[in-house]
Amino acid sequence: MTYRPTVRGRRLARELRKLRDEQGLTLQEVADRLDWSRATVSRLETSQTRPKPGDIADILDLYGVPSPDRDALITLARQAGQRGWWTAYQDVFAGSYVALEDEASHIRTWDPQLVHGLLQTEDYSRAVITAGRLLPSDEEIERRISARKIRQALLDRADAPRLQVIFDEAVLHRPIGGEEVMRAQLDALVTAGETRPSVTIQVLPYTAAAHAGLDGRFTILSYPDPADPDIAYVEGTMGDVYLESAEEIAKHRDRFERIVKRALSPEESAHLIAKAARSSL
Repeated sequence: MTYRPTVRGRRLARELRKLRDEQGLTLQEVADRLDWSRATVSRLETSQTRPKPGDIADILDLYGVPSPDRDALITLARQAGQRGWWTAYQDVFAGSYVALEDEASHIRTWDPQLVHGLLQTEDYSRAVITAGRLLPSDEEIERRISARKIRQALLDRADAPRLQVIFDEAVLHRPIGGEEVMRAQLDALVTAGETRPSVTIQVLPYTAAAHAGLDGRFTILSYPDPADPDIAYVEGTMGDVYLESAEEIAKHRDRFERIVKRALSPEESAHLIAKAARSSL
């Protein structure tokens, strides 16, 4: 089963790299002293393999890490190794995004093409998945829809993340699934904005002309623990990119804030969405 690193897994990997650097050891030197392969050490430091508490204990002993730090990192390894709900859908989720989204406290996303997956109705999702994925069978389509429903439960939690969504006005006028499906989706957006305190929806109007979001969609994930840096996620047809450097994160925060300033307010956006729902699309 392919390992999808969680936020805790990434945190553990960062700590392992930091500890090795502090010891002044190379990957090969650590591998030789533990009688492991260099690749094994590297995979642990880059979150490419599920961490085993016993292996982490061996590394920490080599580095001379005392308790309580040692105990905390071994506990982190146990938490990072736990399988989340998404592991039952390894065939659906190709990357680590859902595992990282699941632990976020703040999700900021810009999309010029579609309603965000966390806010999609079932029929809208079906139309998007059918058109975009080119799946060969109805069973595969329904499986993806089932996975998306479970993913959407994130917003029903008591500690639901703050979801800040901005999409282009064109999304309101592209009748994905047909007029009735689109009308129901727009009504659902209005309802979400009115009934979910953690959800903020804004529309970037046509009048914004050239803007900071022209390069395409992206998402910024933030976490409650200061030890976990923000992650900028850029999805593309050639693969997903996860950006964690301070420079890249700052750039994407700036892009997002520039889009926010050009977008309609949540109240104005709700009015425009409701107007589009009442129109013939």
